Amino acid sequence: MDYIKINPADNVAVALRDLAKGSVVEGVTLSMDIPRGHKIVLNDLKAGENVIKYGFPIGHVTRDAAAGSMVDHSCIKTNLEGLLEYSYEPALVEIPDAQLKRTFKGFRRADGQVGVRNQIWVIPTVGCVNGICQQIVDRFKAEIAGREGSVDAVVAFPHNYGCSQLGGDHENTRTILADMVHHPNAGGVLVVSLGCENNQLDAFRELVGPVDESRVRMFKTQEVDDEVEYGLQQLHEIFSVCSKDEREDVPVSELRVGLKCGGSDGLSGITANPLLGVFSDWIVAQGGTTVLTEVPEMFGAETILMNRCQDEATFDKTVHLINDFKEYFMKQGMPVYENPSPGNKAGGISTLEEKSLGCTQKCGKSIVRGVLKYGERLSVKGLNLLSAPGNDLVASTALASAGCQLVLFTTGRGTPFGSFVPTMKISTNTPLFEKKGNWIDFNAGVLAQGEPMADVSARFIDFVLAAASGAPVNNEKNGYRELAIFKSGVTL
Repeated sequence: MDYIKINPADNVAVALRDLAKGSVVEGVTLSMDIPRGHKIVLNDLKAGENVIKYGFPIGHVTRDAAAGSMVDHSCIKTNLEGLLEYSYEPALVEIPDAQLKRTFKGFRRADGQVGVRNQIWVIPTVGCVNGICQQIVDRFKAEIAGREGSVDAVVAFPHNYGCSQLGGDHENTRTILADMVHHPNAGGVLVVSLGCENNQLDAFRELVGPVDESRVRMFKTQEVDDEVEYGLQQLHEIFSVCSKDEREDVPVSELRVGLKCGGSDGLSGITANPLLGVFSDWIVAQGGTTVLTEVPEMFGAETILMNRCQDEATFDKTVHLINDFKEYFMKQGMPVYENPSPGNKAGGISTLEEKSLGCTQKCGKSIVRGVLKYGERLSVKGLNLLSAPGNDLVASTALASAGCQLVLFTTGRGTPFGSFVPTMKISTNTPLFEKKGNWIDFNAGVLAQGEPMADVSARFIDFVLAAASGAPVNNEKNGYRELAIFKSGVTL
């Protein structure tokens, strides 16, 4: 396969590999070299005419574009501007329950949640104790070396916040950290406080609510003589409990999977994102849960999601999800549609509409069952939408904080990072997979080489279930685990 015309209504095709000048695409001879992922004009376009991809306008050309030439960010302008009025026009596709129910090996927790990892997390309430937390973890890992039991990682999660924050930023920090305490991938948690920070431990403990105190401990470093020795003692007591946890067969209906993309390219909406869409519908058919976020990357495709909402109440929440984020941009005096990124443009994505139409394919065709605020935890099974920005680390943290045990992350440019849950990278193209095998876990680029979706999706399902059952993904192998909290206000 050299190229693809995604929808019969499209007036552009996409190069699936680098194409040389003189090549013929849909009966049109190329007047220039076309890099992989970029758009080929199939019929002459006059300045102001819309470019159609995925069957939808993705913007208009700013100058005449002849058939056989390439259109990219230099000659396309978005059609989007300002706030919009929306109406509910339901177009619902019921995903039938799966006849063959699958399982994975997970850790069933006392509160009914299921973890795909059994880890011990050390969480600072404030950035001032980041170094102490890391020192405690380093000492502890050395002391338990060779007798880890079922504990597969002991990790400190440094961050810069917890003090000198006001209003929403302060609450975001408290909420995300409290969500982590309750996450099922953590068999045990040690919360480390300084003592004088805004994120006061007593108030934080109240926000967290009831916990199993054999697994969750909290202390103030200012109130103990030797904070590292005290922290080590607490970790050893937590370890004595959670190291005995065992995996058991769990139905896929207990899986909660985050859907994310970053460093996208022109093949994202053709290979990796549609693969996640098939997987998302499969999880829903199994009775499980998927979560789509990156609200700014829904702009231009939001009506597709709105019309898949289960009812008007869910539609109204989705409208607020979209417009609240647009108003956030405008309150900051920033352009609402300042996307795609330089890496996206280099990979063949030219406008936000194009990016969004590709991005939203990650959630398949399922009905939208729930809409979550930033920091809110999942309560409804099926497809959910989550309020968070497009930033890779912030959005992935938000997915994990909502209760997702795994994040599936598609990329056409490559990225090594990981959130505080396994963050599986799926490449949109084979050259990236071959070059960055230490970053990329699964290659969806074979779809552009002619491998049937049914075959690739079957392999992908098995791959994800193996990861959910304990097989480490690359961010874990590399020790890349990050925490990023959304901040929008002032710092004192």
